[in-house]
Amino acid sequence: MVKQADVSKVRREIVSHVGSRVKIKANKGRNKMDITEGIISETYPSIFLIRIDDDNSDSVKTMSFSYADVLTKDVQMMLC
Repeated sequence: MVKQADVSKVRREIVSHVGSRVKIKANKGRNKMDITEGIISETYPSIFLIRIDDDNSDSVKTMSFSYADVLTKDVQMMLC
C-alpha cells in the first residue's frame, strides 16, 4: 500500500524541479518502455505535466504522470 507521506515526499521533490529538463522512462506494459526527454512544466495535487518538444515537427506534446507512478517505479525520472 502506498503511504500518503511517501507520495507527498515525491510531490515535493518534483515541485522543487519545475522547469528542469528530465529524462523519463515510462513502463507502457507488456515489456514496452517509452524513453523521452522533456521539461517539468506544471504540477497539480495528483499529477504533474512534462512538456516534450518534438524536433521533427513544430508541435509540442504534453504527457501527464501521477506521483504514485514515480513511487511505484512505473515511471523513472533522471535530471539532465
